[in-house]
Amino acid sequence: MTADTRRAGADVVSRGRGYASCHHGEILQGVFLDGRGRRRAGLVTLPMYGLGTTAEFVRRPGTDLSVVPADRTKALRAAGLAVEECVRLLGGPACGGELRLTADVPVGLGMGSSSSDVIAAVRAVADAYGLRLPPQTIAALAVRAERASDPLMLDGRPVLFAQREGHVLEVLGEALPPVVVVGCTLGGGRPVDTLSLPARRYDDEEVQAFEQLRSALRRAIADRDPALLGHVCTASAKRGQRTLRHAEFDTLRHVARRTGATGVQIAHSGNVAGLLFDPAGSGLRRRMRHCVHALNSNGIPVTRTFTTFTTTEEIPDGSATGRAAERRDGRAHRGVDRPAGPDTPRRPAHMSAL
Repeated sequence: MTADTRRAGADVVSRGRGYASCHHGEILQGVFLDGRGRRRAGLVTLPMYGLGTTAEFVRRPGTDLSVVPADRTKALRAAGLAVEECVRLLGGPACGGELRLTADVPVGLGMGSSSSDVIAAVRAVADAYGLRLPPQTIAALAVRAERASDPLMLDGRPVLFAQREGHVLEVLGEALPPVVVVGCTLGGGRPVDTLSLPARRYDDEEVQAFEQLRSALRRAIADRDPALLGHVCTASAKRGQRTLRHAEFDTLRHVARRTGATGVQIAHSGNVAGLLFDPAGSGLRRRMRHCVHALNSNGIPVTRTFTTFTTTEEIPDGSATGRAAERRDGRAHRGVDRPAGPDTPRRPAHMSAL
């Protein structure tokens, strides 16, 4: 067995660990057509590594399931579903145990904090059973646990993901175009209750518009075009304002124009936002310093800078940052010669805050 084990009387207590990163909101979110022409809710998230949830699960036969902190009910539900799945695969009786979560993802800002909790919990339970569940199974369990899930169980490739169904509608390419993101928070950083938002109804014109943005994003990825990526982000954010109505949206767009940002990115279910910059653009450091000053001067707190690519270059705050995937912890998620795939681990990244 790959998980830590120790014997307690006649029972074996097993311990497993799991990790899942967060994201920085959506690049694109709306309703899209699947291969059969049916309308499907879908989204493309902006990966941001360095923040996430670490889960530890201790199997204790003959006990109930519990979670610490006690308010992480979605993660607890996910742990129960994961136990059922592991028992289905391995046989034997179901067991209880304790799930402990340690997270540094801000809650309610649209960064996938609940999905991070849920996916880390599923991975920890699987690890305690000595299993490594495939991404599609984790996605299915996550949707059952929280009704909709972000695609944090995947490998970071840009995908159009049906968040309410837990599967990929389209793999858009291998990697996002290179951009540097100046992150910030809107609405005073107040959490957003996504369940309280009015339900959107999309007419044929809107569905067609989202399909055009999907095609544009596909081209941006194929051509590694930061400007086209910024256009997609801004257009999607603008449509999202019909529901979210951020007071700072016009200010963000004004700052983006003044500083030469390629676009504005806003979470569709929270208050996290970002301005995107082409790293190959002239005067990048100067323009980013100008951006940070302009945002702070307008009462929009800057949080952190990060990129969609791996780099050792320094950015204007003097710190190095870049794209690197999260640890998928637990011994069942480790392997030296395992071929790369949707759940392959990589080195953790440090994301510097401004």
